[in-house]
Amino acid sequence: MRVQATDVGVAQPVIRRFNALRPLSDEDAAALEHAVLEGLLRAGPGEDLIAEDEPIDGVRLVLSGWLFRHKTLEDGRRQIVNFILPGETCDAHAYLLSTLDHSITSATPVAFAEIKRARFEKLMANHRTLAEAFMCETLLTSAIEREWIINLGRRAAFERMAHLFCEIFERLRPVGLIDGHSYALPITQTDLADATGLSVVHANRTIQELRSSGLIVLKERTLTIPDLDALKNAAMYSPGYLRPYRAT
Repeated sequence: MRVQATDVGVAQPVIRRFNALRPLSDEDAAALEHAVLEGLLRAGPGEDLIAEDEPIDGVRLVLSGWLFRHKTLEDGRRQIVNFILPGETCDAHAYLLSTLDHSITSATPVAFAEIKRARFEKLMANHRTLAEAFMCETLLTSAIEREWIINLGRRAAFERMAHLFCEIFERLRPVGLIDGHSYALPITQTDLADATGLSVVHANRTIQELRSSGLIVLKERTLTIPDLDALKNAAMYSPGYLRPYRAT
C-alpha cells in the first residue's frame, strides 16, 4: 500500500540514523528525504517484503515498524538472523546480487521506502557522504550478525536474551525511539525464541529469570531496563561492534 508523500517527518528515522553513521549536510539530508518520499509504501504484519531466492532491484529503508531476516528449514523450523529496526535498511547493496539468500518479513505493520537501483546509484554518485553511510550500514549489518553467531554458539540463554535487549536499546537510541530507559518491544516471544535459538518455553523462562533478577521490566510490550550497566554486565555486552551508532 502506498503512503501519502505528505506524511510529515516520515523520513526522520532514516535521516537521524544515517547522520549517526556519517554527519550529513543539509543537502545530503534533503536528497535522502526526497528519495524516501518518492517510494513510500506500507505492509501489514507477517508480509514478506522479499522472499528467499526472489530477485531484487533496489533498496528498502524502514521508516516505522519492525521486520526480521530469517531462514526457514524444509520442516518449518525458523532462524531469525537479525531484526530490522526503524531507520535501518532491509537490503543495502543486495541488489548487486541476482537474488536474496534469505527472507525479510514484517513482524509488525511497517512503513518503508523503496528506492530503485538506478535512482539509488545516482544518489550515491552525487552524494559521497550518503554513499559512505550506506556502506557503513552494510558493514554494521555484518558485524551485528557476527555478534549473533557468538550469541548462539557461546552465550548461555540468560546471556543471549540480555545481550539482545542491550543491542536493541543501542540500535534504537540514535533514531530517538528510547524513552528514558524504556523502548517498545512489539515482537512476540516466538520471535525472541527464534532469534536466540531457544524453544518458546525456554525463552519464556529466560525472560522470567531476567525479570525476577530485576534486570528488566516487560509490561504491555514495553521493555524497561532499570540499570543498563547491570544488564550489560550480565550479558557480557560490549558495544564496540556498534561503534558507528555512537553519538558524535
